[in-house]
Amino acid sequence: MSIQAINVRNQFRGKVREIVRGDVVSEVDIDTPAGIVTSVITTRSVDNLGLKVGSEVVALIKSTEVSIATL
Repeated sequence: MSIQAINVRNQFRGKVREIVRGDVVSEVDIDTPAGIVTSVITTRSVDNLGLKVGSEVVALIKSTEVSIATL
């Protein structure tokens, strides 16, 4: 199966830099031209997607809320 079209506008191609596996969820760090994007997904999804360090992926970001803090 391949994706023909998607409505998510914020897409960042990159390579998996690191996977921190947990029992239920895992953190996946992706190197992109815009910087590092981190996704927290189920460990089952990591396995089902066959993710490994160096895998080429697309990070799809759809956010309904963005929080800002002052420094």
